Amino acid sequence: MNDQQLMRYARHILLDEFGVEGQEKLLAARVLIVGAGGLGSPAASYLAAAGVGQIVLADDDEVDLGNLQRQILHTTERLGWPKADSGQYMLQQINPEVRVIPLVERLEGQAMEDAVAQADLVLDCCDNFATRHAVNRACVKHSKPLVSGAAIRFSGQVSVYDSRQPQSPCYHCLFPESDGAQELRCATTGVLGPLVGIIGSMQAAEAIKLIAGMGEPAVGRLLCLDALSMQWQTVRFKRDPLCAVCGDHPGQTAAAPPT
Repeated sequence: MNDQQLMRYARHILLDEFGVEGQEKLLAARVLIVGAGGLGSPAASYLAAAGVGQIVLADDDEVDLGNLQRQILHTTERLGWPKADSGQYMLQQINPEVRVIPLVERLEGQAMEDAVAQADLVLDCCDNFATRHAVNRACVKHSKPLVSGAAIRFSGQVSVYDSRQPQSPCYHCLFPESDGAQELRCATTGVLGPLVGIIGSMQAAEAIKLIAGMGEPAVGRLLCLDALSMQWQTVRFKRDPLCAVCGDHPGQTAAAPPT
């Protein structure tokens, strides 16, 4: 690191658990963020500020006025921009040393496979089950750690799925894919603006811990926030050996979700 980097990242380097070695790991890392909206905005901002070397920001949507209540990567001046491009612009204002790669597309199929395979770590900041399950399958296939967040109305949750660990559950273990699953959207049910900031920031914190190799990531724990009462609950869960994605015999019918 040069003198400017030592100054920029000094508050991280001062942490005994982090130090120069942890910062160098961040500088060398490539992180894929799927979704540049409410969760992706704070997550990407903190990862850029922290000095993650490459951030791949994937989103096929455009900035509209209804996003600005919570999606802090975007501004009124950039209405109509692709969110990935708007996010790239903002992140480079935060930290010009970071290489931000915008993908103006909804990742699926081979594009998803390629993006996950090239990343060191993936953040699921999207808003639909189909993409969440596709991200999870690709992360399991390529043994990439996944930090998943979700927020709707006044409820938020975050967890880490790390298939590099043999006993780590995957997203499908906790939320089996089902055609009958009810999907709530912010556009129809609403969401408290700061809630996505809390959850997205937690995703960034878990990502930094994983990259730097410090602390205890939230593997096997679903951290749930009720923002109305500002109370947290932790739901512990285990890998499902019958999971259709990460189980002992992938492709078979998954067991019922843990209660």
